[in-house]
Amino acid sequence: MQSTVLWRVEMVPWYTLGLYWTVSALRVKRTRAREPIAARLYTAFLAAASFALLFSNDLRFGRLGERFLVRDPWLEAVGTALTYAGAALAIWARWSLGGNWSAEVSVKTDHQLIRSGPYAHVRHPIYGGLLLAVIGTAVVIGEWRGLLAILIWSVGHTLKAKREEAVMMATFGDQYQRHRRETGFLLPRL
Repeated sequence: MQSTVLWRVEMVPWYTLGLYWTVSALRVKRTRAREPIAARLYTAFLAAASFALLFSNDLRFGRLGERFLVRDPWLEAVGTALTYAGAALAIWARWSLGGNWSAEVSVKTDHQLIRSGPYAHVRHPIYGGLLLAVIGTAVVIGEWRGLLAILIWSVGHTLKAKREEAVMMATFGDQYQRHRRETGFLLPRL
């Protein structure tokens, strides 16, 4: 029995995202200040738990392996489309940040407040895009473990986004406060 899903059409956006993240991480600015290691490890642990629930068949036991959605090619197509859309949004947001990006909450040397691309409408489009991709993959899986992955991912990255907001407020002050009033947290403000 195969324990991990390695290649299916809904995996392509995840591989693309991982490849882009790896290559683009080589071109970031030097870090001036970063969050404590405990906060980074907490977020990384929750992300790893989410990915394990989504991609490892070893966690298909008890209720986690039961379906909350009927198996339907149309639903799987919708889930796949959501995964692609979420990964595309996260890549666009990452590209928009350029050298200001970091996997951890940090301030870079000559850090700039980016308000273009998806950041013109959303303060945390990477997290929003990744959440959309997690939701899409959970729909494709259709099992309760996918819903648990969504919950864990949401908690981890909402807390990380709040830490990031505090750092951006301390760094950019009124400029970031205005950005907060004009944009949504994970989704565009309506």
